[in-house]
Amino acid sequence: MYYGEIKNCDIANGEGGRVTLFVSGCTNRCKNCLQPQTWDFSYGQPFTAETEERLLSLLSPSYINGLTVLGGEPFEPDNQRALLPFLHRLRQQLPDKTVWAFSGYTWEELTGQSRARCEATGALLSLVDVLVDGEFVEALRDISLRFRGSSNQRLLDVPASLAAGRPIPWEG
Repeated sequence: MYYGEIKNCDIANGEGGRVTLFVSGCTNRCKNCLQPQTWDFSYGQPFTAETEERLLSLLSPSYINGLTVLGGEPFEPDNQRALLPFLHRLRQQLPDKTVWAFSGYTWEELTGQSRARCEATGALLSLVDVLVDGEFVEALRDISLRFRGSSNQRLLDVPASLAAGRPIPWEG
């Protein structure tokens, strides 16, 4: 997996101060995407053991609420396989940090039969606290929305959604 950028104190992509990882690679290619350079799976730098160490170091201060993963597309199968061991490690070493993920795929696509679903999907979802799902749709763009760009996108409470077997909105 490659990544395009790491932001060390982001307040726009989740609740509180966050470290944000922009992964590379996306086959959704939403019209007027804010990060079209991240569609390329080889954009940026390789996600290495050193990258993991840097992220864990950036996440350690008490004023950082957690990690946000977006892109590109974190739920492209190859990206899921690379993110899964890292998120396991994050949960072990920094269990009080939250994990947010943004995906152009919907909850239904991630939990049903779709091109995004792979052997890592269920385990990866179980490590996420909040999922912002759905493609960005220019016609539904709304700058007043919290943590999302278009009104079709949802903020989902992943643990509650997994327990209920259906999407449950995140109330924040």
